[in-house]
Amino acid sequence: MTKRQKTFYPPAKTSTRRAPAPGSDQSAVRPNLASIDLRAGAGRPGLSVGDRVRIQASGQFNGEIATIERLIGGPIPAAVVRTESGSSRHARTIDLEPVRDSHSPPAATT
Repeated sequence: MTKRQKTFYPPAKTSTRRAPAPGSDQSAVRPNLASIDLRAGAGRPGLSVGDRVRIQASGQFNGEIATIERLIGGPIPAAVVRTESGSSRHARTIDLEPVRDSHSPPAATT
């Protein structure tokens, strides 16, 4: 009786690879890595339900005027806004810029 040899399985092509050594010519930059805006946790003060705002986040609704329907507290303050086109979405308050309501009369100065 002979001893059977153990089956060899090569490492999977999807297996994790070690990080490049520090100082090597390989860069550890990842172009698809998300960045975190640390200012978002503070939110934008002075917003309230019913205010008109401009959405400043990049994306489909960038630059569009919206009305705040609901404010959401939490680690990153957010709001539910309804755009002038009728769409509703969540947005961080840091991405909302208050706009002056064009329907109200200008403030009187004395």
